[in-house]
Amino acid sequence: MDSPEQKITKTVSRVDASKESMANSRQVIGINFCGPTPLMWRADDLKSVRELGIIGTLVGSLARQPRQNTRLGRPLELLPEEGRLLADMGRAAVIPDSTNEDPEVNPEQVEQYHAGLENSFQEQGALALEDRKATLMRVMTKKHNGKETSSLTYRHLCETSELSVLALTALCFLLENSGSQEDSDGAVRDRLEALAHGFSFPRPAMAVQLCTARAGLSHCPEVRRFLAADWPIPRDERSETRFRVFRDLRRQGFYLTSAGKFGGDYLVYPGDPLRFHAYFIVVCISMDESMPLCDVLAIARLGSNVKKTVLLCSSGGSQEDDGEEVVYTSLQWSGMV
Repeated sequence: MDSPEQKITKTVSRVDASKESMANSRQVIGINFCGPTPLMWRADDLKSVRELGIIGTLVGSLARQPRQNTRLGRPLELLPEEGRLLADMGRAAVIPDSTNEDPEVNPEQVEQYHAGLENSFQEQGALALEDRKATLMRVMTKKHNGKETSSLTYRHLCETSELSVLALTALCFLLENSGSQEDSDGAVRDRLEALAHGFSFPRPAMAVQLCTARAGLSHCPEVRRFLAADWPIPRDERSETRFRVFRDLRRQGFYLTSAGKFGGDYLVYPGDPLRFHAYFIVVCISMDESMPLCDVLAIARLGSNVKKTVLLCSSGGSQEDDGEEVVYTSLQWSGMV
């Protein structure tokens, strides 16, 4: 059995762990902007906003499957209202685009960068030379074991590196036209000596590491708050109406996604869209805005065809009034009279 001291220690450690988890859950989420579009890149941030009921849309390609659009990856594109709601909740901050700034160029860092590239080029050239020598030695060993040159099949060529294919092709030609075993061995030795003196590794073949860690994605919450810029989304009457409706529905526990393909502003789900179908199609209009009858009939008929209820949502008054009530009007198609 644990002593009282050990029990107290375990209790304190649990409290500290719970406080740490709560602090991590309250970390500020970084949002990048590509023009007016809010984007999120970090996997931890994507998980955090999902727990907050923010869905978004994945728009990036997968690294292993870049030529398909069935399954997409990061970044996560947010609706303007989703990003603004996160900012109003104090959970998100805008990461400034460093490409729009003109930072001071440090000559020492530039020199260090070019020196690193040169060292990498020398190392890759040495590795390529060793790889080509190893390929030639393997061919010579097979010849000594009594194997014919024809055993160098297309499959063997595919298994070798790209830089060794040309060397193998030339070597096969020499071995096939050599008259004796000594001539073939001499040709291989001459080829090895020529490689040691005249090998040239082309610079376009050099692999270069792309440093993506400097994109501002690793800022701590304090740095993000310090670097937070003004929200770059314009706030006109239309955007204010959309945001008020979005915020009110989120407060009621609904999940929202874009409804562009249904002719509306939002699709409203009773739970996570991975588990539920949408119940409503939201169309945001101002309180004093008139809507043509043909548009009302069209959206009501569309909602009936896809088995969803159309909601006309309005929020009148000034943009500074944040506590205004949102008015909802449901439309259902019942046939022509």
